Amino acid sequence: MDLITIIEQVGEGPTLALAGVAVGAAFGFAAQRSRFCLRAASIEFFHGEVGQKVAIWLMAFATAVVWTQGFILMGLLDVSEARQLAQRGSLSGAILGGLMFGAGMIMTRGCASRLLVLSATGNLRALVTGLVMAVTAQSAYRGALTPLRETITGWWTIDGAGARDLLVVLGLGHEHALAFGVVWCAAAYFYAVKSRLPASSWFTASGVGGMVAVGWLVTYTISQASFSPARVTSITFTGPSADTLMFVLDQSRMVWNFDIGLVPGVFLGSLVGALLYKEFVLQGFKDGQSMRRYIVGAVLMGFGGMLAGGCAVGAGVSGGAIFALTAWVTLACIWLAAGITDFLLDRETPAAAAPGAEPASGRAG
Repeated sequence: MDLITIIEQVGEGPTLALAGVAVGAAFGFAAQRSRFCLRAASIEFFHGEVGQKVAIWLMAFATAVVWTQGFILMGLLDVSEARQLAQRGSLSGAILGGLMFGAGMIMTRGCASRLLVLSATGNLRALVTGLVMAVTAQSAYRGALTPLRETITGWWTIDGAGARDLLVVLGLGHEHALAFGVVWCAAAYFYAVKSRLPASSWFTASGVGGMVAVGWLVTYTISQASFSPARVTSITFTGPSADTLMFVLDQSRMVWNFDIGLVPGVFLGSLVGALLYKEFVLQGFKDGQSMRRYIVGAVLMGFGGMLAGGCAVGAGVSGGAIFALTAWVTLACIWLAAGITDFLLDRETPAAAAPGAEPASGRAG
């Protein structure tokens, strides 16, 4: 049965949603097994202890670049119509949104994707935090925070097409982008070997990045077989989390698409990984003070992600893999804010290292 037949029998929206479930499940399983986490990587980097967490993030990022650019060079993928490249963007949103997201990521001890993965392992802190983030994102998209978001994003805008394509801006081709990804893969492998990262971890980390590239490929392939326009996209979590929440609350106002299937798919894949390896453990908030910290961080991530047009994965990996200028700006600001926030809140706080305290790194991240 070919793709066109599936679309004719199932419909374009449900086909995209099923693709989202499949890609999300593979991503969730790989992310749960590899402990993929930008927050953990940034803390390790700014503490001057580049090791396993940085290696995992680099492996995922570099693999996404290599696979995505490889698909483009083989003629299997065209991302020119992707939102991150084709539509008008906002540099002010990328900068401020990235800074807010990076700060919130440290406060919640996990980015949007990590919170979803941890929720599936029984972490109730991550579940509540993720829900607050989704509500804030929805409010910024179509609610009370929309005017503020539109004002900030309007401060410094950038045209679509070539102006948002970093390769065009730099006068480079996709072969250069592929070479860039290969170099970073080598760097990731170097740090993986140096830090004695288990082969299973760097293999599943590469699976995280591979699923980002597959997301681009799958949505593009479906768009070419569809009878009506279908959005070319890949893995991201801020917007899809908000859409999934609204889909649960009011299905009459939502449409089936890749994003709707993505979030439950990631949760399912993460849950399978946790159950298979006996890592499903119920966890809650330690106290009221920590809960306040998580909620504030969730609000910053939800609003910041909508400002920036993507989260640590949506902008940092998916957008970075297609060399969207605003995505790279967002990623740089996330790293910067993460380092500053960690220094201000955690590095000099004795309680963070006290016995019984909620961990500032490791599995909670």
